[in-house]
Amino acid sequence: MIKMAIYGKGGIGKSTTAANLSMAFAKMGLKVMQIGCDPKADSTINLHGGRPLTTVLDLVRQKGKAVTLEEMVTVGDGGVFCVEAGGPTPGMGCAGRGIIAALEMLEEKNAFAVYQPDVVLYDVLGDVVCGGFAMPIREGYAEKVFLITSGENMAIHAAANIAMAVENFADRGYASLGGIILNHRNVPRELEKVQELAEDVHTGIVGELPLSSLVQQADEMQQTVLQAFPDSEMAKEYEKLARQVLKACGKENL
Repeated sequence: MIKMAIYGKGGIGKSTTAANLSMAFAKMGLKVMQIGCDPKADSTINLHGGRPLTTVLDLVRQKGKAVTLEEMVTVGDGGVFCVEAGGPTPGMGCAGRGIIAALEMLEEKNAFAVYQPDVVLYDVLGDVVCGGFAMPIREGYAEKVFLITSGENMAIHAAANIAMAVENFADRGYASLGGIILNHRNVPRELEKVQELAEDVHTGIVGELPLSSLVQQADEMQQTVLQAFPDSEMAKEYEKLARQVLKACGKENL
């Protein structure tokens, strides 16, 4: 089982990239599970035609331990198993604690043994790296962490913080840094700035995604690019990125 986490600042295109990667992996014949670890609970929404899922936390609030695995995991487009951890009621509770509770419930219900995915992809908000948001890194859920950023200063700052968190756990055998995904916004010196970041955190750029209006168009259609525009150059870019990510995980021969 290939276990990876994608971290990035809110609004950087993290969830869009994650969903398109999941579709690309599925097209390769892999069984994929995508777990949204963002309180907005919209990681997998374009894999369901814009229909939001009931989150694990909401299900636990409603049913407690009686919640079933089938209620927590929904099959989306491409056969991708979709899970949304969810978050607390606005203004109450800690979103990080919500992620911990949701992942622990999935583990308690033996989600991975039951569904046996080839790829598990955690989509994690990277603006803060408190205990809950760091859980996919430190609890052995993910083996590789990929940072998604543009050349915008705040996105780079968030990516650097996540890289620091990964490094802090490195000596405990937890997840290691798989590399950086550059999601172009065409800002000045973009590639140069992200290359500097990669050097600073001792990793490389595993792939680049060009700025494309098709991403926004697909989003308006409430689909991934691979669904909405399967023969487009942008779809090919996501498929290429999927191969590069697998290679960074040591699985290029799949």
